[in-house]
Amino acid sequence: MPEGVPIGDGSRLWRVVPFALLVAAGIAFLLSGGNHYLTFTALADNRDWLSGLVQRWGILAALLYVALYAVLIALSIPGGAVLTIAGGFLFGTWVGALCAMLGATAGATGVFLAARAGLGGFAQRAGPLVGKLEAGFRADAFNYMLVLRLVPIFPFWLVNLVPALLGIRLGTYVFATFLGIIPGSVVYAGIGNGLGSAVEQPDSRLLLRPSIFLPIVGLAMLALVPVAYKYWRGKRPA
Repeated sequence: MPEGVPIGDGSRLWRVVPFALLVAAGIAFLLSGGNHYLTFTALADNRDWLSGLVQRWGILAALLYVALYAVLIALSIPGGAVLTIAGGFLFGTWVGALCAMLGATAGATGVFLAARAGLGGFAQRAGPLVGKLEAGFRADAFNYMLVLRLVPIFPFWLVNLVPALLGIRLGTYVFATFLGIIPGSVVYAGIGNGLGSAVEQPDSRLLLRPSIFLPIVGLAMLALVPVAYKYWRGKRPA
């Protein structure tokens, strides 16, 4: 129970319900095997059906994708990379990336609001990891939030949750989240778009195509960002 919350305070306890429902739904999704659909194999097996759905439904399919992405992020289900690649495959690099960014930001905001309403007061009991994050947020909330999104040092679900416990403003959280996930979304959607082009027009020089090669280079650079960041932090004076 959050610190300072009386046991008999029913109104305060009700605030925990949205977050508890998100946790319970996420666990149920994983236990039912829903995560098996968030794999490259599932994407490959259903690509024709998904492509046909996009052609028939048009913008409605994009809105459905955004909603599905938001729900899965809100439930803290792993698989964001596969979803973003699927978005690039189905809608192209830029539309796919935008849809992924909207879905991820909406889902992350849902977690933030649920956690802020129900878990206020837990930050002091959450251990040294949250303490380190708290120091960074106190120094400069927006820039620190932006760095945490740009540099995947911590899991996405953790970065969704901790700012709510530390009292970060909603506007700061949403704006920094949206900006911070742009590079990764574009890269992964580019990979999905390149894979879609390769399926339609296969050839022996697949990896040399700009639509395939450039997103792979971008992915490699994203993988090096945490290493470079830790090196830079190590060089800074205490």
